[in-house]
Amino acid sequence: MSVVPVNLATEDELSEVVLLRILTRLRRYAVGTAYRRGGYGYLRRTIHGWNRAARGIPFIVLTDLDNSECPSRLIEDWLDVPKHPNLLFRVAIREVEAWLLADRVNFSRFLAIAQELVPIDSDGLDDPKATLVNLARQSRLKAIRDRIVPKRDSTAKQGPDYNACLGSFVRDNWDIDAARAASLSLAKTVNRLRVFKPVWT
Repeated sequence: MSVVPVNLATEDELSEVVLLRILTRLRRYAVGTAYRRGGYGYLRRTIHGWNRAARGIPFIVLTDLDNSECPSRLIEDWLDVPKHPNLLFRVAIREVEAWLLADRVNFSRFLAIAQELVPIDSDGLDDPKATLVNLARQSRLKAIRDRIVPKRDSTAKQGPDYNACLGSFVRDNWDIDAARAASLSLAKTVNRLRVFKPVWT
């Protein structure tokens, strides 16, 4: 199978690391440029540009569903023109953190908490990120708590080293097969990337 060149656009550092880990596992993509400038607002403003650019090189865009009704509605809201076949627009339900939580065995070990504390249906969580942070609060490891959990009296939703800490889990410990078996959202993304065939003009 020939290697598929592709560019990426993601909301944040953690989403980028997750997407790169999936692509590395699939062993059929050569990543060119990864665009990441903070938040879904950037992706929404630039989605039409990625759609046009996909005519020349495939683009993978990964965003969170957050409070949107469903992935198809979010895509329709963002992109009011036909989507190019080379634009792989993927939506994590409801946040990419749900995909990490779906690997309950390894994630509980990473946080040093009981596996039973990690929810079974991570796709069904209203706020996976808040769930993850609250689980980290229960960690027996001070380093985990200091990196993932916001400081006392802080208005931040995450700790000072949140992305780097979770990124190390994704790169070194995350079992994609176990996670996609528990997360339909992740399974659909992996399967789409596995069978994707670019259209060259």
